[in-house]
Amino acid sequence: MITKWKRDWGLTARVFVTWALLLAVYLVFIGVLNFFFPGYFYMLVGIAFLFAFGQYFFSDRLVLATTRSRIVAEDEEPELHAMIEKLCAEANLPKPRIAVMPSPVPNAFATGRSPNHAVVAVTDSIVSTLNKEELEAVLAHELSHVKNRDILTMTVASFIAMLASMIMQNALFMNLFDGRENNGAWIIIWIVSIVVWIAATLLMLMLSRYREFAADRGAAMITGRPEALISALKKISGKMEYVNPKKKQEIEGANAFYIIPAISGKSITELLATHPPLEKRIAALEKIQSELRGY
Repeated sequence: MITKWKRDWGLTARVFVTWALLLAVYLVFIGVLNFFFPGYFYMLVGIAFLFAFGQYFFSDRLVLATTRSRIVAEDEEPELHAMIEKLCAEANLPKPRIAVMPSPVPNAFATGRSPNHAVVAVTDSIVSTLNKEELEAVLAHELSHVKNRDILTMTVASFIAMLASMIMQNALFMNLFDGRENNGAWIIIWIVSIVVWIAATLLMLMLSRYREFAADRGAAMITGRPEALISALKKISGKMEYVNPKKKQEIEGANAFYIIPAISGKSITELLATHPPLEKRIAALEKIQSELRGY
């Protein structure tokens, strides 16, 4: 039975502030665009919306294709199916499709636009790396992403960064075909787009990190065993260090989806990371463990 949910108000407040800042950046940028180029405003927003629409509705197919993950039937992976069925019953979720990804990198991810169109995938190496309780905790983490509708969250959050990126890359082209003397205005828009893209990307990464904390918390509540997820995260991280960098590089493009990112090069700063540092995730889970034990 799922443990009674206890909201982390500190995490909730941080998510709310991040969304408020993203909304402020969005409103300012839209205001600047509409002021200088009311004719281009609707076209740019429409194109960005189409990209976001495609990203949202076809995210499962795109991620499965790029990671070479294969949907597996129940007779192929009976234990995996049984485990996810049990967790879905605990979390009050419909059973997602299940996929296996061939990779020596021990990892897992979830994708899909809604709980009814979700996919939970694991690499073949994570199944052999973790014990049953640890694997259950990882799967519960991924199901928490599904329950929290994180694909929708990150699609909405990425919209403004997507719009700013399009203008950054095409401002010169649009200026050539504008037909009006707007050279100075296009330079201003280009500079503003760069600033907005940086700000929106940093806020989006911040939101992604909070999303991981929330999924860790969800996994602890679903299984009632935060210590199992702590153990799984340590094992995955430890084994990741010994994986061939080329193999990690092959799957880096989907790092935002994984339970632990596969980074092949030098470590990046926390500000530019899609996930919180492992130490902070473990500390948060240890705090949840104390909450569940009542002290």
